[in-house]
Amino acid sequence: MKVRPFSALRPKRDVAAAVAAVPYDVVNTQEARDLAADTPLSFLHVTRAEIGLPPGRDPHDTSVYEAARANLTRIQRDAPLVIEAEASLYVYRLASGDHVQTGVAGCYSLDEYESGRIKKHERTRPDKEDDRTRHMVTLSAQTGVVFLTYRASSRVDSVVDRITETTPLFDFEAIDGVRHTVWRADPGDAVTLVAGFEAVPALYIADGHHRAASAARARQMLAAGAVEASPAERDFFLAVAFPDHETRILPYNRAFADFGGASAEEYLAAVAGRLPTEATAVTMPEKGAVSMYVTGQWYRVVLDGQGSSSESARPVSDVVASLDVSKLQEQVLGPVLRVNDIRTDPRVTFVGGARGTGELERLVDSGQAAVAFSLAAVTVDELLAISDMGDIMPPKSTWFEPKLRDGLLTHLL
Repeated sequence: MKVRPFSALRPKRDVAAAVAAVPYDVVNTQEARDLAADTPLSFLHVTRAEIGLPPGRDPHDTSVYEAARANLTRIQRDAPLVIEAEASLYVYRLASGDHVQTGVAGCYSLDEYESGRIKKHERTRPDKEDDRTRHMVTLSAQTGVVFLTYRASSRVDSVVDRITETTPLFDFEAIDGVRHTVWRADPGDAVTLVAGFEAVPALYIADGHHRAASAARARQMLAAGAVEASPAERDFFLAVAFPDHETRILPYNRAFADFGGASAEEYLAAVAGRLPTEATAVTMPEKGAVSMYVTGQWYRVVLDGQGSSSESARPVSDVVASLDVSKLQEQVLGPVLRVNDIRTDPRVTFVGGARGTGELERLVDSGQAAVAFSLAAVTVDELLAISDMGDIMPPKSTWFEPKLRDGLLTHLL
Protein backbone atom coordinates (compact mmCIF):
# COMPACT_ATOMS: atom_id res chain seq x y z
CA MET A 1 0.00 0.00 0.00
CA LYS A 2 1.09 3.56 -0.69
CA VAL A 3 1.45 6.21 1.97
CA ARG A 4 2.85 9.59 1.02
CA PRO A 5 4.34 12.38 3.14
CA PHE A 6 2.63 15.76 2.83
CA SER A 7 3.12 19.36 3.95
CA ALA A 8 0.45 19.61 6.61
CA LEU A 9 -1.38 22.75 7.56
CA ARG A 10 -1.27 22.54 11.36
CA PRO A 11 -1.58 24.67 14.49
CA LYS A 12 1.35 25.69 16.61
CA ARG A 13 1.80 23.61 19.74
CA ASP A 14 0.29 26.06 22.23
CA VAL A 15 -3.03 26.42 20.36
CA ALA A 16 -3.51 22.82 19.22
CA ALA A 17 -6.10 22.03 21.88
CA ALA A 18 -8.12 25.16 21.03
CA VAL A 19 -8.11 24.38 17.31
CA ALA A 20 -8.81 20.63 17.48
CA ALA A 21 -12.45 19.65 17.00
CA VAL A 22 -14.57 16.52 16.93
CA PRO A 23 -15.37 15.14 13.45
CA TYR A 24 -18.09 17.08 11.68
CA ASP A 25 -20.46 14.11 11.48
CA VAL A 26 -20.63 13.11 15.15
CA VAL A 27 -22.48 16.28 16.20
CA ASN A 28 -25.53 18.05 14.89
CA THR A 29 -25.63 21.79 14.21
CA GLN A 30 -26.73 22.77 17.73
CA GLU A 31 -24.19 20.48 19.40
CA ALA A 32 -21.45 21.95 17.16
CA ARG A 33 -22.61 25.48 18.01
CA ASP A 34 -22.47 24.70 21.73
CA LEU A 35 -19.00 23.13 21.51
CA ALA A 36 -17.59 26.06 19.54
CA ALA A 37 -19.21 28.79 21.64
CA ASP A 38 -16.60 31.26 22.89
CA THR A 39 -13.94 29.25 21.02
CA PRO A 40 -13.21 31.22 17.83
CA LEU A 41 -10.26 28.97 16.90
CA SER A 42 -12.31 25.75 16.98
CA PHE A 43 -12.12 23.92 13.68
CA LEU A 44 -15.87 23.39 13.89
CA HIS A 45 -16.09 26.88 12.39
CA VAL A 46 -14.52 25.28 9.30
CA THR A 47 -16.16 21.86 9.23
CA ARG A 48 -19.64 23.03 10.40
CA ALA A 49 -19.58 26.64 9.25
CA GLU A 50 -23.37 27.00 9.49
CA ILE A 51 -22.91 27.46 13.25
CA GLY A 52 -21.79 31.04 12.62
CA LEU A 53 -24.68 31.91 10.32
CA PRO A 54 -28.27 32.80 11.24
CA PRO A 55 -30.22 29.89 12.77
CA GLY A 56 -32.19 27.91 10.23
CA ARG A 57 -29.67 28.39 7.43
CA ASP A 58 -29.57 25.33 5.18
CA PRO A 59 -26.22 23.59 5.95
CA HIS A 60 -25.84 22.98 2.20
CA ASP A 61 -26.36 26.58 1.13
CA THR A 62 -23.50 28.08 -0.87
CA SER A 63 -22.97 30.65 1.86
CA VAL A 64 -22.01 27.89 4.30
CA TYR A 65 -19.13 26.66 2.13
CA GLU A 66 -17.95 30.21 1.52
CA ALA A 67 -18.04 30.84 5.28
CA ALA A 68 -15.99 27.69 5.82
CA ARG A 69 -13.32 28.98 3.44
CA ALA A 70 -13.28 32.40 5.13
CA ASN A 71 -13.07 30.79 8.58
CA LEU A 72 -10.13 28.62 7.52
CA THR A 73 -8.30 31.74 6.36
CA ARG A 74 -9.17 33.53 9.62
CA ILE A 75 -8.02 30.68 11.86
CA GLN A 76 -4.86 30.25 9.82
CA ARG A 77 -4.08 33.91 10.54
CA ASP A 78 -5.23 34.12 14.14
CA ALA A 79 -4.14 30.80 15.65
CA PRO A 80 -1.84 30.80 13.72
CA LEU A 81 -1.73 27.70 11.55
CA VAL A 82 1.54 26.95 9.78
CA ILE A 83 2.33 24.96 6.65
CA GLU A 84 5.01 22.35 7.25
CA ALA A 85 8.21 23.35 5.44
CA GLU A 86 8.91 19.77 4.36
CA ALA A 87 6.53 16.96 3.45
CA SER A 88 6.27 14.64 6.43
CA LEU A 89 4.51 11.61 7.85
CA TYR A 90 3.12 11.75 11.38
CA VAL A 91 2.33 9.35 14.19
CA TYR A 92 -1.01 10.00 15.94
CA ARG A 93 -1.82 8.40 19.29
CA LEU A 94 -5.25 8.29 20.93
CA ALA A 95 -5.45 7.35 24.60
CA SER A 96 -8.74 6.91 26.46
CA GLY A 97 -8.59 5.30 29.88
CA ASP A 98 -6.63 2.08 29.49
CA HIS A 99 -7.13 1.99 25.71
CA VAL A 100 -4.27 3.25 23.52
CA GLN A 101 -3.99 3.15 19.73
CA THR A 102 -1.19 4.59 17.61
CA GLY A 103 -1.36 5.08 13.86
CA VAL A 104 0.46 6.58 10.89
CA ALA A 105 -0.96 9.84 9.53
CA GLY A 106 -0.26 10.64 5.91
CA CYS A 107 -1.79 10.73 2.46
CA TYR A 108 -3.13 7.47 1.05
CA SER A 109 -3.80 6.61 -2.58
CA LEU A 110 -7.14 7.35 -4.23
CA ASP A 111 -6.12 4.99 -7.05
CA GLU A 112 -5.92 2.21 -4.48
CA TYR A 113 -9.24 3.30 -3.00
CA GLU A 114 -10.98 3.25 -6.37
CA SER A 115 -9.43 -0.10 -7.34
CA GLY A 116 -10.68 -1.72 -4.13
CA ARG A 117 -7.29 -2.30 -2.50
CA ILE A 118 -8.43 0.09 0.21
CA LYS A 119 -11.49 -1.85 1.25
CA LYS A 120 -14.93 -0.69 2.40
CA HIS A 121 -17.66 -2.19 4.53
CA GLU A 122 -20.40 0.48 4.22
CA ARG A 123 -22.39 2.12 1.49
CA THR A 124 -22.37 5.90 1.26
CA ARG A 125 -25.21 8.37 0.80
CA PRO A 126 -25.05 10.72 -2.20
CA ASP A 127 -26.21 13.74 -0.20
CA LYS A 128 -23.40 13.33 2.33
CA GLU A 129 -20.89 12.84 -0.48
CA ASP A 130 -22.20 16.00 -2.17
CA ASP A 131 -21.66 17.99 1.03
CA ARG A 132 -18.06 16.97 1.73
CA THR A 133 -17.11 17.13 -1.97
CA ARG A 134 -18.28 20.76 -2.13
CA HIS A 135 -16.46 21.44 1.12
CA MET A 136 -13.15 20.05 -0.21
CA VAL A 137 -13.39 21.80 -3.56
CA THR A 138 -14.40 25.17 -2.07
CA LEU A 139 -11.58 25.09 0.50
CA SER A 140 -9.01 23.34 -1.73
CA ALA A 141 -8.32 21.23 1.33
CA GLN A 142 -9.20 17.98 3.04
CA THR A 143 -10.06 18.94 6.61
CA GLY A 144 -11.55 15.62 7.73
CA VAL A 145 -9.40 12.59 8.55
CA VAL A 146 -10.26 9.06 7.39
CA PHE A 147 -9.65 6.29 9.95
CA LEU A 148 -8.01 3.25 8.34
CA THR A 149 -6.96 -0.07 9.82
CA TYR A 150 -4.71 -2.88 8.59
CA ARG A 151 -3.41 -6.24 9.71
CA ALA A 152 -0.55 -5.27 11.99
CA SER A 153 2.99 -5.16 10.62
CA SER A 154 5.96 -5.60 12.97
CA ARG A 155 8.06 -3.60 10.52
CA VAL A 156 5.71 -0.60 10.79
CA ASP A 157 5.28 -1.08 14.54
CA SER A 158 9.01 -0.87 15.21
CA VAL A 159 9.33 2.47 13.40
CA VAL A 160 6.24 3.87 15.12
CA ASP A 161 7.63 2.84 18.51
CA ARG A 162 10.87 4.64 17.78
CA ILE A 163 9.10 7.83 16.70
CA THR A 164 6.98 7.91 19.88
CA GLU A 165 10.17 8.17 21.94
CA THR A 166 10.84 11.63 20.47
CA THR A 167 9.32 14.97 21.48
CA PRO A 168 5.74 15.31 20.17
CA LEU A 169 4.35 18.18 18.13
CA PHE A 170 1.10 18.11 20.14
CA ASP A 171 0.12 16.47 23.39
CA PHE A 172 -3.13 17.48 25.08
CA GLU A 173 -6.23 16.06 26.69
CA ALA A 174 -9.55 17.03 25.08
CA ILE A 175 -12.65 17.87 27.10
CA ASP A 176 -13.96 14.31 26.67
CA GLY A 177 -10.88 12.91 28.41
CA VAL A 178 -9.20 11.55 25.27
CA ARG A 179 -5.49 12.34 25.02
CA HIS A 180 -4.21 13.29 21.56
CA THR A 181 -0.47 13.07 20.88
CA VAL A 182 1.10 13.69 17.47
CA TRP A 183 4.74 13.25 16.44
CA ARG A 184 6.40 14.20 13.16
CA ALA A 185 8.55 11.47 11.61
CA ASP A 186 12.02 12.53 10.58
CA PRO A 187 12.87 12.00 6.88
CA GLY A 188 14.68 8.71 7.49
CA ASP A 189 11.79 7.22 9.50
CA ALA A 190 9.33 8.46 6.88
CA VAL A 191 11.20 6.54 4.18
CA THR A 192 11.15 3.41 6.34
CA LEU A 193 7.42 3.79 7.00
CA VAL A 194 6.71 4.15 3.28
CA ALA A 195 8.67 0.94 2.65
CA GLY A 196 6.87 -0.79 5.52
CA PHE A 197 3.45 -0.01 4.07
CA GLU A 198 4.56 -1.31 0.67
CA ALA A 199 4.54 -4.74 2.33
CA VAL A 200 1.03 -4.28 3.78
CA PRO A 201 -1.38 -6.15 1.47
CA ALA A 202 -4.54 -4.10 2.13
CA LEU A 203 -5.97 -1.17 4.03
CA TYR A 204 -9.52 -1.04 5.38
CA ILE A 205 -11.74 1.96 5.96
CA ALA A 206 -12.89 1.81 9.56
CA ASP A 207 -14.48 5.25 9.88
CA GLY A 208 -14.81 7.86 7.16
CA HIS A 209 -16.41 6.18 4.14
CA HIS A 210 -18.02 9.47 3.09
CA ARG A 211 -14.78 11.42 3.48
CA ALA A 212 -12.93 8.94 1.27
CA ALA A 213 -15.68 8.82 -1.36
CA SER A 214 -15.86 12.61 -1.38
CA ALA A 215 -12.09 12.86 -1.87
CA ALA A 216 -12.43 10.66 -4.95
CA ARG A 217 -15.22 12.84 -6.32
CA ALA A 218 -13.31 16.03 -5.51
CA ARG A 219 -10.36 14.67 -7.48
CA GLN A 220 -12.54 14.32 -10.56
CA MET A 221 -13.76 17.91 -10.22
CA LEU A 222 -10.27 19.25 -9.61
CA ALA A 223 -8.89 17.30 -12.56
CA ALA A 224 -11.62 18.86 -14.72
CA GLY A 225 -10.27 22.27 -13.80
CA ALA A 226 -12.97 23.41 -11.35
CA VAL A 227 -10.21 24.63 -9.02
CA GLU A 228 -6.47 24.64 -9.60
CA ALA A 229 -4.81 21.87 -7.60
CA SER A 230 -1.63 19.85 -7.74
CA PRO A 231 -2.15 16.38 -9.28
CA ALA A 232 0.27 15.01 -6.70
CA GLU A 233 -2.03 16.26 -3.92
CA ARG A 234 -5.47 15.59 -5.37
CA ASP A 235 -4.61 11.91 -6.03
CA PHE A 236 -4.32 11.22 -2.28
CA PHE A 237 -6.53 11.57 0.77
CA LEU A 238 -5.75 12.35 4.40
CA ALA A 239 -5.97 9.40 6.79
CA VAL A 240 -4.50 7.75 9.86
CA ALA A 241 -3.90 3.99 9.65
CA PHE A 242 -4.04 2.02 12.92
CA PRO A 243 -3.05 -1.64 13.35
CA ASP A 244 -6.01 -3.97 13.73
CA HIS A 245 -5.13 -5.20 17.22
CA GLU A 246 -5.32 -1.64 18.59
CA THR A 247 -8.57 -0.66 16.85
CA ARG A 248 -11.61 -0.54 19.13
CA ILE A 249 -15.20 -0.90 17.94
CA LEU A 250 -18.15 -0.03 20.17
CA PRO A 251 -21.79 -0.93 19.47
CA TYR A 252 -24.00 1.24 17.29
CA ASN A 253 -27.35 1.05 19.05
CA ARG A 254 -30.88 1.80 17.81
CA ALA A 255 -34.03 3.44 19.15
CA PHE A 256 -37.45 3.63 17.45
CA ALA A 257 -40.16 6.20 17.84
CA ASP A 258 -43.11 3.75 17.86
CA PHE A 259 -44.08 0.08 17.88
CA GLY A 260 -45.15 -0.11 14.25
CA GLY A 261 -48.81 0.44 15.01
CA ALA A 262 -48.97 -1.84 18.07
CA SER A 263 -49.29 -1.04 21.76
CA ALA A 264 -46.38 -1.74 24.10
CA GLU A 265 -48.14 -4.88 25.37
CA GLU A 266 -48.85 -6.14 21.85
CA TYR A 267 -45.29 -5.43 20.79
CA LEU A 268 -43.77 -7.32 23.72
CA ALA A 269 -46.08 -10.25 23.10
CA ALA A 270 -45.06 -10.33 19.44
CA VAL A 271 -41.35 -10.37 20.27
CA ALA A 272 -41.79 -13.01 22.99
CA GLY A 273 -43.81 -15.11 20.56
CA ARG A 274 -40.89 -15.17 18.15
CA LEU A 275 -37.79 -15.22 20.37
CA PRO A 276 -36.84 -16.14 23.95
CA THR A 277 -37.42 -12.94 25.94
CA GLU A 278 -36.89 -12.34 29.65
CA ALA A 279 -36.89 -9.27 31.89
CA THR A 280 -33.44 -8.50 33.25
CA ALA A 281 -31.57 -5.92 35.25
CA VAL A 282 -28.44 -6.47 33.13
CA THR A 283 -28.08 -4.06 30.20
CA MET A 284 -24.88 -5.45 28.68
CA PRO A 285 -25.69 -7.41 25.52
CA GLU A 286 -23.74 -10.46 24.38
CA LYS A 287 -23.17 -12.00 20.98
CA GLY A 288 -26.37 -13.73 19.91
CA ALA A 289 -28.63 -11.69 22.20
CA VAL A 290 -29.67 -8.05 22.42
CA SER A 291 -30.77 -5.92 25.34
CA MET A 292 -34.13 -4.25 24.68
CA TYR A 293 -35.55 -1.35 26.71
CA VAL A 294 -39.33 -0.87 26.80
CA THR A 295 -41.57 1.00 29.30
CA GLY A 296 -38.82 1.34 31.89
CA GLN A 297 -37.70 -2.30 31.76
CA TRP A 298 -34.73 -4.04 30.14
CA TYR A 299 -35.26 -7.39 28.42
CA ARG A 300 -32.78 -9.95 27.13
CA VAL A 301 -33.84 -11.18 23.69
CA VAL A 302 -32.04 -14.23 22.29
CA LEU A 303 -31.67 -14.02 18.52
CA ASP A 304 -32.43 -17.16 16.56
CA GLY A 305 -29.65 -18.87 14.63
CA GLN A 306 -27.66 -16.95 12.06
CA GLY A 307 -30.55 -15.29 10.32
CA SER A 308 -30.17 -13.87 6.83
CA SER A 309 -29.33 -10.47 5.45
CA SER A 310 -32.23 -8.14 4.75
CA GLU A 311 -30.66 -6.90 1.53
CA SER A 312 -30.64 -10.21 -0.34
CA ALA A 313 -31.03 -13.93 0.19
CA ARG A 314 -27.55 -14.71 1.49
CA PRO A 315 -26.39 -18.15 2.66
CA VAL A 316 -26.61 -18.59 6.41
CA SER A 317 -22.84 -19.06 6.58
CA ASP A 318 -22.25 -15.49 5.44
CA VAL A 319 -20.47 -13.33 8.01
CA VAL A 320 -22.86 -10.44 7.40
CA ALA A 321 -25.86 -12.63 8.13
CA SER A 322 -24.27 -13.80 11.38
CA LEU A 323 -23.98 -10.26 12.75
CA ASP A 324 -26.43 -9.45 15.53
CA VAL A 325 -27.45 -6.28 13.70
CA SER A 326 -28.53 -8.41 10.72
CA LYS A 327 -30.41 -10.89 12.90
CA LEU A 328 -32.17 -8.06 14.73
CA GLN A 329 -33.37 -6.64 11.42
CA GLU A 330 -34.62 -10.01 10.17
CA GLN A 331 -36.20 -11.24 13.38
CA VAL A 332 -37.55 -8.11 15.11
CA LEU A 333 -37.25 -4.85 13.21
CA GLY A 334 -38.68 -6.10 9.93
CA PRO A 335 -41.50 -8.42 11.00
CA VAL A 336 -42.54 -6.71 14.25
CA LEU A 337 -41.62 -3.02 13.93
CA ARG A 338 -42.20 -3.03 10.16
CA VAL A 339 -38.84 -1.48 9.33
CA ASN A 340 -38.29 -2.17 5.64
CA ASP A 341 -35.22 0.01 5.06
CA ILE A 342 -33.44 1.23 8.17
CA ARG A 343 -31.46 3.73 6.09
CA THR A 344 -34.59 5.71 5.27
CA ASP A 345 -37.04 4.91 8.08
CA PRO A 346 -37.74 8.23 9.86
CA ARG A 347 -38.56 6.49 13.14
CA VAL A 348 -35.00 5.33 13.85
CA THR A 349 -32.38 7.10 15.95
CA PHE A 350 -28.87 5.66 15.84
CA VAL A 351 -26.96 5.99 19.09
CA GLY A 352 -23.17 5.58 19.16
CA GLY A 353 -21.86 3.23 21.80
CA ALA A 354 -19.84 5.98 23.46
CA ARG A 355 -23.11 7.45 24.75
CA GLY A 356 -23.84 4.25 26.66
CA THR A 357 -27.13 2.62 27.55
CA GLY A 358 -28.06 5.63 29.64
CA GLU A 359 -28.83 7.51 26.42
CA LEU A 360 -31.16 4.69 25.32
CA GLU A 361 -32.99 4.87 28.64
CA ARG A 362 -33.27 8.66 28.34
CA LEU A 363 -34.79 8.46 24.87
CA VAL A 364 -37.44 5.95 25.95
CA ASP A 365 -38.17 7.46 29.36
CA SER A 366 -38.59 10.92 27.84
CA GLY A 367 -41.04 9.64 25.22
CA GLN A 368 -38.73 10.41 22.29
CA ALA A 369 -38.56 6.68 21.59
CA ALA A 370 -40.80 3.74 22.29
CA VAL A 371 -38.16 1.00 22.27
CA ALA A 372 -34.37 0.88 22.18
CA PHE A 373 -31.86 -1.88 21.50
CA SER A 374 -28.32 -2.30 22.81
CA LEU A 375 -26.20 -4.67 20.72
CA ALA A 376 -22.85 -6.36 21.17
CA ALA A 377 -20.12 -4.70 19.13
CA VAL A 378 -18.95 -6.01 15.78
CA THR A 379 -15.39 -7.34 16.10
CA VAL A 380 -12.43 -6.11 14.06
CA ASP A 381 -11.98 -9.65 12.68
CA GLU A 382 -15.58 -9.56 11.42
CA LEU A 383 -14.99 -6.17 9.81
CA LEU A 384 -11.86 -7.39 8.01
CA ALA A 385 -13.53 -10.61 6.85
CA ILE A 386 -16.57 -8.77 5.47
CA SER A 387 -14.38 -6.21 3.73
CA ASP A 388 -12.18 -8.95 2.24
CA MET A 389 -15.29 -10.56 0.74
CA GLY A 390 -16.29 -7.25 -0.82
CA ASP A 391 -19.44 -7.37 1.27
CA ILE A 392 -21.37 -4.60 3.00
CA MET A 393 -22.56 -4.38 6.60
CA PRO A 394 -26.02 -3.13 7.48
CA PRO A 395 -26.10 0.65 8.01
CA LYS A 396 -24.64 1.99 11.24
CA SER A 397 -23.11 -1.29 12.41
CA THR A 398 -19.86 0.06 13.87
CA TRP A 399 -18.89 2.94 16.13
CA PHE A 400 -15.15 3.55 16.43
CA GLU A 401 -13.94 5.16 19.63
CA PRO A 402 -11.95 7.23 20.43
CA LYS A 403 -12.31 9.65 17.51
CA LEU A 404 -9.58 11.50 15.66
CA ARG A 405 -9.75 15.30 15.86
CA ASP A 406 -10.05 17.65 12.91
CA GLY A 407 -7.75 20.66 12.61
CA LEU A 408 -4.51 19.09 13.83
CA LEU A 409 -3.45 18.00 10.34
CA THR A 410 -5.06 19.41 7.18
CA HIS A 411 -4.16 18.32 3.65
CA LEU A 412 -4.01 21.23 1.18
CA LEU A 413 -4.92 20.38 -2.43
